[in-house]
Amino acid sequence: MCAPGFRSSSNQERFITNDGTICIDIDECSESAACGDHAVCENLDGGYNCTCQEGYQTSTGKSQFTPNDGSYCQESMNADCHLDNVCIAANIDKTLTEIRRIDEPVALLQEVYRNSVKDLSPMDIITYTEILAESSPLLGYMNSTNSAKDTLSNSTLIEFVKTVNNFVQKSTFIVWDKLSMNRRRTQLSKLMHAAEQATLRISQNFQKPTQFDTNSSDVALKAFFFDSYNMKHIHPHMNVDGDYIKIFPKRKAAYDSYGNVAVAFLYYKSIGPLFSSSNNLLEPQNYDNSEEEEKVISSIISVSISSNPPTLYELEKITFTLSHIKTTDRYRTQCAFWNYSSATMNGSWSSEGCELMFSNETHTSCRCNHLTHFAILMSSSHSIGIKDYNILTRITQLGIIISLICLAICIFTFWFFSEIQSTRTTIHKNLCCNLFLAELVFLVGINTNTNKLFCSIIAGLLHYFFLAAFAWMCIEGIHLYLVVVGVIYNKGFLHKNFYIFGYLSPAVVVGFSASLGYRYYGTTKVCWLSTENNFIWSFIGPACLIILVRILKIIV
Repeated sequence: MCAPGFRSSSNQERFITNDGTICIDIDECSESAACGDHAVCENLDGGYNCTCQEGYQTSTGKSQFTPNDGSYCQESMNADCHLDNVCIAANIDKTLTEIRRIDEPVALLQEVYRNSVKDLSPMDIITYTEILAESSPLLGYMNSTNSAKDTLSNSTLIEFVKTVNNFVQKSTFIVWDKLSMNRRRTQLSKLMHAAEQATLRISQNFQKPTQFDTNSSDVALKAFFFDSYNMKHIHPHMNVDGDYIKIFPKRKAAYDSYGNVAVAFLYYKSIGPLFSSSNNLLEPQNYDNSEEEEKVISSIISVSISSNPPTLYELEKITFTLSHIKTTDRYRTQCAFWNYSSATMNGSWSSEGCELMFSNETHTSCRCNHLTHFAILMSSSHSIGIKDYNILTRITQLGIIISLICLAICIFTFWFFSEIQSTRTTIHKNLCCNLFLAELVFLVGINTNTNKLFCSIIAGLLHYFFLAAFAWMCIEGIHLYLVVVGVIYNKGFLHKNFYIFGYLSPAVVVGFSASLGYRYYGTTKVCWLSTENNFIWSFIGPACLIILVRILKIIV
């Protein structure tokens, strides 16, 4: 018999040697549809090869193919098409038209996975990110019996994690690097948002209490599904390679309604550098001479919750510990979350609602009061290290405590020793009282930035008491000037005006500043005035003016 790709000249499958029968090559290309649409067939001895026509490329990226390997010809896109919005939109519409024919979630994900296993282009990144975003509602739809939903949900989650992993593994960084910083961040926001929504929707299809986890090389997922009866016994958490995150719901005396809860954790091992503000990701990360304000030095971890009814499972706090990609003994770390708009997908890192609990050279622990995507940031080389920061904080606190003790002694002396009562001691008494209150508020509240309203109140109090202290310093200078030049004055009248100036003028400055820019009281780092829009000058300006007045009094 003849080898595959050949047939006998007698058209018999079997023949006897030396009976005159020979093996002739089969011309597979004689069949018009041998290679499929938009392909050219080339006949070979014992087989054939297919190549795509000009303007088309294989779906697997191969230069030659055979139909039985699953390849087909698709329209080629311009290599620089990722810079052309019109071309992007056309390619997305074309691909979506093909994908929409697939109704089953698993089959859809398998198709996206198969097309993204090959070497990706920037166009592929953008296109399939849009497809996953568009398809997330479909992925949560299970058209099957209740008994089969758990199995189908498991397989869908596994395929989804495998598919997302294709776009965020380290080997794709060379492709992401071809996108501009803004487009890269936007596409990452879309991808993470789609992953969060899809995994949560799929997890809601479980029919019984479930704890499910699956891992790929650079993405991990852990999902929980439980009802109100099991709520007290299930504590959603995730632990991957030493990184840990846990949810703490609000405590309730009793659960008066029946419902269910779905919780989904997603862990992205390597995508931190993709959020860099640099336009060249392939350059080595230089942590010693970085001009960037902050860098992501950890994995990114997200958590999403869906409860029915919504009040059944309300979040109180989230704690997480993430390891550092690089040791940070010389730098300051910061707990942060990716704060993006679901409408525009534009975002930036923010620390609002997050508090650093512990940090060393290799790990940082944080506490936050909201959901989203979390990471650890490292401040630039202009910031002091963690150890130095902690030491300086303790020195500052010790110094303030000593100062408060000394001020308390001074206030007691000026207040209760009648032998030394005078205009000058009255001024010193008020000066010490304002400094005491300012330092006490500073010691208690300068770092309580997790509550925006409370932080703003602390900043406002600090603004007022420090300005009042400067005002009484100015009053002391005026009083000394009057004494030196020998001006005769009415003490009662003067004291009244001193009190008006010492307490009313700071109140006017703070009130006027708050009415114009109340949102600038309190920052994400400390409870003090923001430097944004030069708002800090509402303190620096009056303070400099008072210092100038005192200097002029000395000169005169």
